[in-house]
Amino acid sequence: MPPQAGDRRVRRTRRLLRDALVSLVLERGYAAVTVEDITERADLGRATFYSHYTDKDDLLDRVVTDLLDELAERLRPLELGSEVGFTGKPALEIFRHAQEERDAYRMILRGEGDGRALRQFTAAQTEAAAGVFWARAAHEEVTPRISVEVLARAWVGEQLAVLHWWLESQPRPMEPEEATKMLLDLSLRGRYWANGFEGEPPAQDAQ
Repeated sequence: MPPQAGDRRVRRTRRLLRDALVSLVLERGYAAVTVEDITERADLGRATFYSHYTDKDDLLDRVVTDLLDELAERLRPLELGSEVGFTGKPALEIFRHAQEERDAYRMILRGEGDGRALRQFTAAQTEAAAGVFWARAAHEEVTPRISVEVLARAWVGEQLAVLHWWLESQPRPMEPEEATKMLLDLSLRGRYWANGFEGEPPAQDAQ
């Protein structure tokens, strides 16, 4: 078999197993799904499964890794603009990617697999966000006022919480562009403005 045909076959097999896992987890929950269930849904043999993955945890990890790799590839052309300023384009690209891979994102954001997939996804996104925030601060020659780790976790946490709600809602509550604009406005103007107040927030007691 020519190498290219072999590669296509591997990609097809892995996609079938990935889709089988995702659909079954959304139907039954991760704990209730077995390797036998996955191979039966994918119409593949157990030997085929074990030629690619050691167990269902390995497959779950691969689903998350592949999703992160796909997302990183889509975000790469936007990195320079993100370092210069707040464009909202990376967040919009995440919403668009999630729209295309809805079920995989839903599985992850639901915390299936005792939260392992969500922790993996959140850690990768937090690391990426922190890198962008540091690069932006260096470009603008400013010093962050709070921990960049806290800043990145807060941003990613807000984004994933809204993304989870957006993906699970039927009908879809808004278009990706609108959701992204709200997140961008919240990031740029803060919760005080978002709640409808004008001017500066009242001074807080030292206590």
